[in-house]
Amino acid sequence: MNWTLEVVKCPVTDLDRAITFYRDKVGFNLDFDTKISDSMRVIQLTPPGSGCSIVMGIGIGVDSPPGTLQAQLVVPDIEAARKELVERGVDVSDIKRFNEDDGGAFVFFDDPDGNNWGVQEIRARAQS
Repeated sequence: MNWTLEVVKCPVTDLDRAITFYRDKVGFNLDFDTKISDSMRVIQLTPPGSGCSIVMGIGIGVDSPPGTLQAQLVVPDIEAARKELVERGVDVSDIKRFNEDDGGAFVFFDDPDGNNWGVQEIRARAQS
């Protein structure tokens, strides 16, 4: 049996600001933004090429305070990923190389609520 991780709840204070950051700056795809009632709104965004999305909203049981999410993305080329984030206006760290092995290079950024993202280079995941 396969067990796939497909959704991670992301606690934020301002839903529209979060959409703008993740869609327009980070480059995630906005899958849906559905207002079910005045007390329930569900937003889902997915990184390009990912099978896992983030979800945020009101009335969806996100109990963690904004700024407590720690998540990690994986890319085949850390230099290209950092360049893309910088060009989109994301305040991203310099590349940190912890070792020369595949998987040893990272950049980091926070969303407007302080949720922390790491981006790890794993060259072996490059698409053919």
